[in-house]
Amino acid sequence: MGYIGPIMIDLSFFKLKILALAVILPLFAMPAYAGAIHEVTVVTAKARHHFTIELAATPSSRRTGLMHRQTMAVDAGMLFIFPGPERLSFWMRNTLIPLDMLFLAGNGRIVHMHHRAVPHSLTPIVTPVDATAVLEINGGLSRRLGIQVGDRVLHPSLR
Repeated sequence: MGYIGPIMIDLSFFKLKILALAVILPLFAMPAYAGAIHEVTVVTAKARHHFTIELAATPSSRRTGLMHRQTMAVDAGMLFIFPGPERLSFWMRNTLIPLDMLFLAGNGRIVHMHHRAVPHSLTPIVTPVDATAVLEINGGLSRRLGIQVGDRVLHPSLR
């Protein structure tokens, strides 16, 4: 065999790999709550009800919420976490399904409820007292399960 010359490396493929890593690696650095699936338990006087929820703990995820969802499993929901207690205001813009909103104190105690929020409504849903979190579940479900103001929602972010 004779000499065939210098070995050529295809740098375009190498650059593509580096670019892919640059895009993918930051995703691993995102907080665990971003888009993660969690479980909450609502404790009533008569029962414990378990829900699989998405956590909305960033300004972006709180703005989007459950918009554009056409369906939601019966035992599903979304838990909105805010930095501290305040009077919270929600609306149903671009929300396609009716929702019950359970407004929570920092310890998970339900301090206010709004039943069957109307899809697409721009009317503000405001809590009359300060709240730190809101659990949204399917409309009508809280009454069916007997969930009331004073009941407690258990999740690690609520202490």
